[in-house]
Amino acid sequence: MGTTQAENTLTTCPTSSGGTVASTVPVGAVYAEGSALDWGASLVAGPVVLDEKVAPNAPWSAVVREGHVLTIVDVGGNQSADCLLYNADDTEERYSVPDTLAWQGNAYVRTGTVLRSNEGRPLMTVVGNEIDRQDTIGGACGKESNTLRYGHHVMFHHGCRENFLAEASRRGLGARDVVSNLNWFMNVPVEADGALGIVDGMSAPGRRVAVRAESDVLVMVSNCPQMNNPCNDFNPTPLRMIVVAPDSAGDPKHSRLPQDSSTPEDAA
Repeated sequence: MGTTQAENTLTTCPTSSGGTVASTVPVGAVYAEGSALDWGASLVAGPVVLDEKVAPNAPWSAVVREGHVLTIVDVGGNQSADCLLYNADDTEERYSVPDTLAWQGNAYVRTGTVLRSNEGRPLMTVVGNEIDRQDTIGGACGKESNTLRYGHHVMFHHGCRENFLAEASRRGLGARDVVSNLNWFMNVPVEADGALGIVDGMSAPGRRVAVRAESDVLVMVSNCPQMNNPCNDFNPTPLRMIVVAPDSAGDPKHSRLPQDSSTPEDAA
């Protein structure tokens, strides 16, 4: 595990009261030199519609057309890709954690999970997944939550909420449109007593998840800047976003939605 600064190097930042705070956690850190990177490829065959790299700490968004499949590549391993989904034609309809979990009766997102909107309609379906489970209950980090969890010395650290707000503004959206999100490649186990934890990830360089759009969907992603917990091994790395149009022989628009692959005993 590496960072861009030595662990005993202090960064000093001013406070709103005119004082200063010091932290060993670098602000705006990028991945350490020599980090293993695997840029991967699409999980689904078909002509490539979009292929973009997302820098560490950066936001990204695109409209994925009905039937197209988005593959998200975890280039450096254990890099949380916080994600929001919206009906591209009516952004008042957006991804809903409670609807998704209630319909599938399971706390985790796996292959076959249908990602549903606040209207109960399918927005996207997980059609490929190279780690055991994906998180949709851990939420997004932000300046306020970072300060509450880790102390006032991190009050200047950029978070996923700030990324979402910046990208939302480009799409004509605002703070009220930033709702509970997915966390691709983040490990948030649900213990027997219902407690949650953010622990070391289960992913690795080049691991992928693929989601198929069931209508035209605006996908918004924050490449998580978090440096205070192990969600990204304290080493933010790039993501790769690949959208393909599957061959007509297997056109998802003409196939029935798969059933959620989770079983009752998996549910938390």
